Amino acid sequence: MSLFIVSLSTRKMKHTIIILLLLLLGTCTVTTALKNLALRGKATQSSIRDAPWTGYSAASHAIDGNRESQFSAGSCSNTHPQKDPWWRVDLLDSYIITSIIITIRGDCCAEETTGIRIGNSLDNNGNNNPRCAVVSHIAAGLTETFQCDGMEGRYVNLIIPGRKELLTLCEVEVSPPDPCWAF
Repeated sequence: MSLFIVSLSTRKMKHTIIILLLLLLGTCTVTTALKNLALRGKATQSSIRDAPWTGYSAASHAIDGNRESQFSAGSCSNTHPQKDPWWRVDLLDSYIITSIIITIRGDCCAEETTGIRIGNSLDNNGNNNPRCAVVSHIAAGLTETFQCDGMEGRYVNLIIPGRKELLTLCEVEVSPPDPCWAF
């Protein structure tokens, strides 16, 4: 009789573990889909485009969760043409960052080139932080992912160094490590 009870308990425990793992994996999938650290951050940029574009140009438009690439839709940030224009998101805490996902403007200005920098310093507005990637080209209106190999930082900067340009970003997403990779 006691052998039967042990066998039944072991069987119940196996089923319980399987159910818990399935629930946990399901939770991971939902949680991971919501992991864009930039959505919780605070964006700023070196300048704001002059009228009549001022209302369309806020730095926060690049972290609104909308990948719309048409500037007139009001979901892109835009600096005034200047030397070394930059855009930054403060993640409000330091995180491990695996990738940065950038959506570039679709109706103009795809030739812009930026460097992505990640770190904890605001020296030179954060533009002296270590470099994650160089964005050499993104085709107009497209979204591209840049791997950062687990860099750590609070600030994510995008800059066009050494040239007088305007910097337009339609969406910047900051991805932490996937918590489900542990399984």
